[in-house]
Amino acid sequence: MPDEVAAGGSDDGRPGLLARWGTARRRERSARQAEFTAFVEDAAPRLRRTAYLMCRDWHLAQDFTQITLAKLYARWDRVRHAGNLDAYSRRVLMNAVFDHRKRAAAGELVLAEPPEPAYRRVEDGVELHVALLGALATLPVRDQAIVVLRHWEDQSVEAVAGILDVSVSVVKTRNARALGRLREVLGEDFVRT
Repeated sequence: MPDEVAAGGSDDGRPGLLARWGTARRRERSARQAEFTAFVEDAAPRLRRTAYLMCRDWHLAQDFTQITLAKLYARWDRVRHAGNLDAYSRRVLMNAVFDHRKRAAAGELVLAEPPEPAYRRVEDGVELHVALLGALATLPVRDQAIVVLRHWEDQSVEAVAGILDVSVSVVKTRNARALGRLREVLGEDFVRT
């Protein structure tokens, strides 16, 4: 009889221990779901934009965003109270991009000479956008990540170092080299209007 009382309820109509526990678990799960949904609504556009800057393909950027959100959801109980959830989500996103690049590198076509860059002085905003994304694509993937996080996402050097798990001096050095490379690719007469 005590098992029936614990599971089903008592004689006076109150729910039993098991029923109260199940209700509490459903409420807790619902609260976690709501918390994750709020995070996704806030972070997904930013993550997708960052992913786009890394791959220049909106569909692939959406895939990277979904991979990132799926990994965060799987670890949500552990990471939801992290000190900086935005930085953690950016790190997961960058790892997804890096992993994809490693797999894609095996299928790349190697040319004897690189094609001539078609970047000249541009007047139109769309042409500027295309020229900048094309120039960004000439950088190694880690340098792309540093430039995107540092200059597009406006993250501090320390934040970028934390996201990419490198030292501050590595971020500074690679950022300077990457910006120099972008200047070479875009040419001296390239002026942002």
